[in-house]
Amino acid sequence: MVTLDTFRRGFINGLKTLWILSKVLVPVYLIVTLIGMTPIIGWISVLFKPVMFLFGLPGEAAIVLVLGNSLNLYAALGAIASLTLTVKQITILAVMLAFSHSLIVETAIFKKLRVSGTKIVSLRIGLSLLSGVFLNIML
Repeated sequence: MVTLDTFRRGFINGLKTLWILSKVLVPVYLIVTLIGMTPIIGWISVLFKPVMFLFGLPGEAAIVLVLGNSLNLYAALGAIASLTLTVKQITILAVMLAFSHSLIVETAIFKKLRVSGTKIVSLRIGLSLLSGVFLNIML
């Protein structure tokens, strides 16, 4: 039975989750936004433009992939929010990150399961890259 206490507990749990996510999203958003106000984002964009072109993404989208692959999806979301990207570009990034997010943490977990870290990272990054190229062509 749903009671007032159920709503209160749900509200409190929602606030706790909001706090946990905000500790990642807000700093990343602010840092990427501040970097966007400096020439650094331009340098990153120029440096990664040839590679990101294969996926139909601007050079600065490399920041999203680096954060998502090394940290987690929430860091990538904070970076995405601070960039001006199209729906197609966000879709491509989302699918790529679905294959290769949180590589450091998840590779450590796989190693504990006695799965080759090199094989799993290669597979995940390979699928990420292939999906990016495929979606760029198909969308």
